[in-house]
Amino acid sequence: MTSLEKKIEDLVKPIIENLGYKVYDVIYQKEGKDNYLRIFIDSNKGIDLNDCEKVNDSVNDILDEKDYIKAQYYLEISSPGLERNLRRDEQFLDNINQKIEVHLYNSINNKKIITGILQEYTNDYLIIDNIKIENSNIASAKTIYNWEEC
Repeated sequence: MTSLEKKIEDLVKPIIENLGYKVYDVIYQKEGKDNYLRIFIDSNKGIDLNDCEKVNDSVNDILDEKDYIKAQYYLEISSPGLERNLRRDEQFLDNINQKIEVHLYNSINNKKIITGILQEYTNDYLIIDNIKIENSNIASAKTIYNWEEC
């Protein structure tokens, strides 16, 4: 998480929590010529379009007022989805014994993508199906939803 993303999360988190939601992640990124601020929210009952609209209406003015982002950007509020990106320690820890997919910067056993059960997570490494992966080698990670259980 960048310092800007952290600053924005610290700003909007109390507002979002007061509405009864949890901030799952905040991502600010450039795609093509456009900038996007994406705030992912979650709750025990799930997230629908009305929830996203309520959060958008509640954080939009404070984001404009604080003006942390000088460039023009698009604000998107959404659910993290069924297959969720894992970027934070607590997200990895919440998914111990769950199936995840990890994309690597440098291959391990001639693989740059490793999918399996997350067995352990520390500040330095994680273990998937008895394969130790240094956290510094992780380009991205996400949960894998079991579609067969639907």
